[in-house]
Amino acid sequence: MKHPLPASPAHIGVLRLSALGDVCNLVPTVRALQRQWPEARITWIIGKGEHSLLAGLSGVEFVVYDKASGLAGMRALWRQLADTRFDVLLHMQQALRASVLSLGLKADVRVGYDKARAKDAQHWFTHRQLAPHPRAHVLESFLDFARLMGVEDLSLAWDLPIPDAAREEAAALTGEAPYVLMSPCANPRLRNFRNWSAEGYASVVEHAWVQHGLKTVLTGGGSTQEREMGSRIQALSQPGSVIDAIGGSSLKGLLALIDGARAVVAPDSGPVHMANALDTPVVGLYATTNPDRAAPYCWREHVIDRYPDAVRHFLHKEPEALPWGQRVRHPDAMSLIHADDVIRHLEAVLTVASSRKERESSDEA
Repeated sequence: MKHPLPASPAHIGVLRLSALGDVCNLVPTVRALQRQWPEARITWIIGKGEHSLLAGLSGVEFVVYDKASGLAGMRALWRQLADTRFDVLLHMQQALRASVLSLGLKADVRVGYDKARAKDAQHWFTHRQLAPHPRAHVLESFLDFARLMGVEDLSLAWDLPIPDAAREEAAALTGEAPYVLMSPCANPRLRNFRNWSAEGYASVVEHAWVQHGLKTVLTGGGSTQEREMGSRIQALSQPGSVIDAIGGSSLKGLLALIDGARAVVAPDSGPVHMANALDTPVVGLYATTNPDRAAPYCWREHVIDRYPDAVRHFLHKEPEALPWGQRVRHPDAMSLIHADDVIRHLEAVLTVASSRKERESSDEA
């Protein structure tokens, strides 16, 4: 017998710890739940870095779990929530660590992914599973939780909070100059291989500067790999065309930078999904990741998609033959992306940005 879902939940738990792009893609589901049940209490159990990005999200209580704290941190979180019982717990993290964490949470019904999407045997830890949704985009997979709950309005909304301090932080880096934001590196994990070349990025910087008078703001974390990439791009670019802010902003500051940009250029990483959430035009660079699953959702037509080519060239298969979500883990895969294609798509999204700016000026007049 299936565990019944609450018709009108008073307290909804959301369990999704990471990553930055994924939590951005989850926000529309939270907004849909809020529209359906405006009086419901929503508690989101989230990772430490991800919380620093979404802190202040209206109508959401956050409980932070620092993954570095391990089992001791889990026990502390269980004690924190010892008197809390959820009408429904939406278990949205397909990872064994999150499933173990869920064991210490009290819930009348636990909802997780269907068996085909449930990694690390997540379906063993839940009472109800989603309906199958083969080859779904990450954002759509999150919305499947709302669909199962009976939510009617699945329109997309984010409304990410950007505090004044973050806007001041961004303004201190950019001044009054109009700019394109470029986040050249994805998370520097082992065998990630999502980064394009410094030469390719420099070609895009040159085009934005010469053709549009736009500076390029480089952003990213403070790792050695990211700082070296920023230095190489700047060395290949004209003096004055680059503002190197790599390692120089908070996550809220990055949100403010993205919100103020004319466009964003980046590989599959958090910033493309932040841009999507803020409705900032974005050109995503994809060869190792399937954009049908993980592109910036509202800007999919402006993704540089070399994933099928990479699958055929490096894995010697057709994309349809691969398990959904499989990456091409080859260091040369991103070299299939050509600067001319990136520039062409940048031109297209800058046209969108220019049209918006003209409309805003007209409305203000």
